[in-house]
Amino acid sequence: MDFTELLGTFVVGDYVPWLDWLTHVSGFYSRARKVAKKLDDLLEDVVEDHITRQKGGEDGLDSDEHGDFVDVLLWIQRTESLGFPIDRTVIKALLLDMFSAGTDTISTLLEWAMTELLRHPNIMKKLQEETKSVAGDRTNITEDDLGNMKYLQAVIKETLRLHPPIPLLVPRENRQDIKLKGYHIKAGTRVIINAWAIARDPTYWDQPEEFKPERFLNNSIDIKGNDFELIPFGAGRRGCPGIVYAMAANELVLANLVHQFKWELPDGVEGLETLDMSETFGLTMHRKTPLVAVATLNNK
Repeated sequence: MDFTELLGTFVVGDYVPWLDWLTHVSGFYSRARKVAKKLDDLLEDVVEDHITRQKGGEDGLDSDEHGDFVDVLLWIQRTESLGFPIDRTVIKALLLDMFSAGTDTISTLLEWAMTELLRHPNIMKKLQEETKSVAGDRTNITEDDLGNMKYLQAVIKETLRLHPPIPLLVPRENRQDIKLKGYHIKAGTRVIINAWAIARDPTYWDQPEEFKPERFLNNSIDIKGNDFELIPFGAGRRGCPGIVYAMAANELVLANLVHQFKWELPDGVEGLETLDMSETFGLTMHRKTPLVAVATLNNK
């Protein structure tokens, strides 16, 4: 939590370099060094544990057996299969990327999706009917089922539109001087894209503040970066490489949550009128107050 909070903290020195002393006074750099040390120690232990298991032991893996993502990275390091060497620092950096970009954003999106479903019981019911029609008597929704769940995909897209996990996309810098719509922009200028505002622009969206998954049922707009009205994963060569993983994980978890359980707000609260929808400030847009819901096993 400290790591993601620091990532989203406004650093005045990034925008006004001569005022960077204020960042030192605030204690930001001290906190960042402490968090970096803790994360490095954690990742070092993870890598060492995998190396030990690969060398043998009671539950050890064969040196070329891929048990998980860390094992794959260590195999790449040994074989140099990428065509260039990677060291332990690179491995830990990739693990940190997976941790920061592949867990926090997914859990955030799932929380917002469940929030909107609880606020709109009719949409929750439609999604549960779809999961039942696809799964039949089976308890679990599998990855093979996801391709047949168009309404589920529409719910995820609409959640990404209203609640993009990273509302201000990761900053970019232009590599050369350019002229854009009469403005001269120097090389090295930091560019920040407000994906949140674009996805709520009434120029492109009908009733943009409303949660309406149906808008995507007969709509060719996708989230892969080809349609600039909706770019929660960015676009172009610098778009998020984890889009396939993120969508599969979100769809699979959400489908099983609504298929296996009935969901209600506690104490008979009426969601649409009273559920707090306040958002936090930071790199990742969490709910300001954690979602509390009551799950009851859905008897088949």
